[in-house]
Amino acid sequence: MHKPLIIITGASSGIGEAIARLLSGAGHPLLLLARRLDRLQALELPNCLCRAVDVSDRQAFVSAVNDAQALYGPADALVNNAGVMLLGQMHEQDPAQWEQMLEVNVKGLLNGIHALVGGMIERRHGTIINVSSVAGRKTFPNHVAYVGTKFAVHGISENLREEVAAHNVRVVTIAPGAVETELLGHTTDEAIKQGYQAWKTEMGGQVLSAEDVAQAIAYAYGQPQHVCIREIVLAATRQQP
Repeated sequence: MHKPLIIITGASSGIGEAIARLLSGAGHPLLLLARRLDRLQALELPNCLCRAVDVSDRQAFVSAVNDAQALYGPADALVNNAGVMLLGQMHEQDPAQWEQMLEVNVKGLLNGIHALVGGMIERRHGTIINVSSVAGRKTFPNHVAYVGTKFAVHGISENLREEVAAHNVRVVTIAPGAVETELLGHTTDEAIKQGYQAWKTEMGGQVLSAEDVAQAIAYAYGQPQHVCIREIVLAATRQQP
């Protein structure tokens, strides 16, 4: 049976790469979006269109979606995974870092939704999966602007779900705790990065893997269309906050 197209943003590493491998292995054609085209192409996945797209560029996003749907048919799911985490004390942080997080974590998410949800409504079938964070549910030190963007993801997701539920379209929020990915590397404050690593050490160094989160995404997507797993919050067992 022919599997439908799935679109994944931020697919060049971490959770995006892990879910791309998992869904490709399940037989889905993919559109993979990230800024690092070489990393996407290095995955060498079958039936896969790779595009160097910054999700904050709405026109480039739409163009890539149109090309993929021309090749593989309508997209049945979007995994809005692209994200940036730049930690810092509010009185010290460069405002350009807030702007970057808002562009990618919020506007990029909205660009993906806008590019695809109309077609899903017309077909009365589809799933939007937004990768957020436990930082979209509670606060953490040095996370003010990042927490703001992830609270926005949760609010957008729930409000969107209410809008599209009557059209048989699902909206899922995935909220992981600490995950072993490149995300922390975006932060420029070395003291904060060292503190974050120490926090992980206090948990015995056992945090979620990208594959753990990918399995949660695949589980939510794999339910029958009439079942919407609205939100999955997952973290390492030893993570307390």
